[in-house]
Amino acid sequence: MTTDAPPPPASSTASVPAQPTTESFAEMQRSAEFGELRRSYRSFAFPLTIAFVAWYLVYVLLSNYAGDFMGTKLFGNINVALVLGLAQFLTTFRIAWWYARHAARELDPKAEAIKARMEAGA
Repeated sequence: MTTDAPPPPASSTASVPAQPTTESFAEMQRSAEFGELRRSYRSFAFPLTIAFVAWYLVYVLLSNYAGDFMGTKLFGNINVALVLGLAQFLTTFRIAWWYARHAARELDPKAEAIKARMEAGA
């Protein structure tokens, strides 16, 4: 895709922050600040991922090996399998909402501080 627009004037490129170097990225990765960001992410994401996968596997195993239980009618044509299947969707949305809240409150401010420090030091 091409354009007929002229390039921006040289003075406007002076406001663009300099790009950090490879060495500054490596140094930041070794910093305590980055380690804390990584710990905050992992302490949230890993347990929830394990819990959700376990919950999903329980549902699949019940569906395969506990047909009588899963076929138990709760009311009308609604059985245990349908309720647990819908609970899978609700759990997925709940975890996504919870992660978005956690990221906005805990991860984003730390990441933004790291970004600002990287751009200032570049």
